[in-house]
Amino acid sequence: MTHAFSITQKNREILESFLNDFSIEQLNKIPNHFKNNIFWNIAHIVATQQLLVYKLSNQTMLINEAWVNEFAKGTKPERIYTQTDIDFLKSVLFSTLLKTKEDFENQLFTTFIPYTTSQGFEIKTTPEAIHFNNFHEGIHLGIILQLKKFV
Repeated sequence: MTHAFSITQKNREILESFLNDFSIEQLNKIPNHFKNNIFWNIAHIVATQQLLVYKLSNQTMLINEAWVNEFAKGTKPERIYTQTDIDFLKSVLFSTLLKTKEDFENQLFTTFIPYTTSQGFEIKTTPEAIHFNNFHEGIHLGIILQLKKFV
């Protein structure tokens, strides 16, 4: 699993660069023909990781459930995100990953609720959820790279 966590780490470093290098206006902009913005995509990545790994493993998520629900599948930006929101997202981008790695190494994840993703992947274990999460993060990094062209 070390390699899977390394992939997530590298992706999160790329995501952090958007939070550091783009203005609040750029992070919030929803270009024509898009349904969301850069900020929402990064927040969605963190929220989805919490749902896939913690919630489906019957563990308490590391982030407030209301925040996770704001960025879960099927949502879209409903407000303008502030510097406080950006700072919070930066603070959880890596802390959630580090804690997940620690919890995995400490064998916290002993049960899992099987889940079929919207792409048709069947996830039956926490390690499978961690691997699928990398696929999911890659999809949203691609979307962010497209959004970047229009902000």
